[in-house]
Order: sequence, then structure tokens, then C-alpha cells
Amino acid sequence: MRQIGYHASHEQFAPSELLDLVRLAEAAGFDAIMSSDHLAPWGAKQGQSGFAWSWLGAAMQASRLPFSIVTTPIGIRYHPLLIAQAVATLAAMYPDRLTIILGSGEALNERPFGIGWPAKDERVARLEESVAIIRALFRGEEVTTRGFHRLENARLYTLPAQAPAIYAAALSLGTAHRASGWADGLATINMPSSRLRAIIDAFREGAGEEKPIHVQVHLSYADDLEKAQHNTLEQWKTNALPAPIAAELYSPQMFDDATQHLRIEDLEESVLISPSPSQHADWVQQIFELGADCALLHNVGRNQQEFIKAFAEKVLPQFKGI
Repeated sequence: MRQIGYHASHEQFAPSELLDLVRLAEAAGFDAIMSSDHLAPWGAKQGQSGFAWSWLGAAMQASRLPFSIVTTPIGIRYHPLLIAQAVATLAAMYPDRLTIILGSGEALNERPFGIGWPAKDERVARLEESVAIIRALFRGEEVTTRGFHRLENARLYTLPAQAPAIYAAALSLGTAHRASGWADGLATINMPSSRLRAIIDAFREGAGEEKPIHVQVHLSYADDLEKAQHNTLEQWKTNALPAPIAAELYSPQMFDDATQHLRIEDLEESVLISPSPSQHADWVQQIFELGADCALLHNVGRNQQEFIKAFAEKVLPQFKGI
């Protein structure tokens, strides 16, 4: 069954406000919650970045929905042993409700720790090694390693009955194809249809047809077009940067400087902008037709209550039971 989820953006809202928004989204009929895991916001006007792992325990207690979180266990901000323990504990408390989405990360969240920022190929190798470690720990094995990540007789003592799914975060054909060998599912973002179809196909080529595809949909809804455009420019123009560039910038100010010249027409491929709920429903339908199983909606403006109410009334009912 196709699902529509709500994205809880730690970059834009204080943790307590996000808790309230999760409750509203659940009451409105959203099927799932997705969470970002950031040390810093993308830009100064976003203004927040609470610690997602502290928040998750409270949010999963406040809601009965399934959650997913995007994170990067490559040994800079997080050691894979720490992530495995955090995830296993949450999964033991909230069975069958947590999915982790693992990616090679951005300098914005890693470089401030002062131990360097590896090139992309090394980050991918670190990620794949960490996935193997996390899976072994989820199986209850004792792990000793001498690779990128050093472990000495490491083991988890609190484990869920069922290990959480591990998805891959992928924004390129190469990443999607490579991840098909180790991931339980794929998480990507909305982009022009031909590119999104190619990424889904690249993953399906190696993973088969059964593994789920989740698409995070960046959109801007408001009651008129000018407001929707303003919200996009104020809050989410950094999303227009190509992924290889975004991965290397390491402060909100750098993102603001790199995007200060962008106009609204430069953002139309990366953010779906419209005051029409029916137009947004059509866009979501197109994403499902490309092969997505779950669309996780991120309204990029601060008008979250307006968005949740409008979509509860005019968008979500169109997809119930499909």
C-alpha cells in the first residue's frame, strides 16, 4: 500500500514544536514520520538543529506512527557502534516502527568535529564497512575490527526482537546502484521525473522489485503563489545546490553565500511550488507512478499547521487505500 509521510525538519523547528507537529500530522492522517539528523541548519534563516536522537525517544512515545531517520555513521560525528546501540534501544522500545537511512554525509554535520573530511570514495567505503558492523551487532555478535572503524569485542546487550531495516540514502545513479547490494530499501528526493526514474531503476537493477522506495518530497504550499515562493526562497533555496557541492560546504553561512544569487525559477526543479492542493496531489501521484512506495512530504515553509490542515482535507484522502 502506498503511504504518505510527514517530514519533521530539525533544521527549521525547535524540538518541542516538532513534537506538536508530529501529533498534528498523525491526527491529520499522515502514515509515517521522517526526521533529519543535523548538527547545523542549512542556512541561518532556518535557525535550529536539535539533537535528533534525544527527540526520537519523545516523538515515538508521543505517536504510534513508524519513523525513519537519515544519519551518517562514518566514524566522525558517529561511530557505528554508537548508532547501532541507539537504534537497537529505540527499536526494542518501539518494535517495528524505526527505519534508519544511512548515507555518506555532508561536511556541514561532520567537519566541525575537527578530525577531517574524507573524499567521497573513502566516505562510501567507511559507510559500507559501518553497515556490515551494524548488521553484525544487530545479530548479537561480538565484533572486533581493524578497518576504518576500530572495535574491541563490541557487543549490544539490549536488542529488539526484529532488527530495524537499513535503507540507503542516494542522490545519484552510482550511489543507488552500489547501495542495491547492501540496503533493505532506497531513500531519495524528488527531482525531474527522468532522473528520479533512472535512480529508482538503478537501485531496482541490483535489488529487485521487492525492496521499498521512499522519496522525500520538498514542496512549498501556501494559500497563494507569492507566499509559497517567498517561503521557498527564505527557507530552502540551499536545496538547489548540486549534491557534490552541498556535501563539501561546512557552515550555514557558506550555504547562504553559495545560494544568495538564486531566483525562484532556479528552484522549480528541486521544490514543488504551488498554492493548489490538487496540483500537489498530482505531483505526488506522479512520484508514485515512477515507482515510489512512500512519499515523505516536507513543506519547506514555516506554515506547517496550514499545510497539514490543507493536505488532510484535500490531498491525503485521495491516496487512502491505494
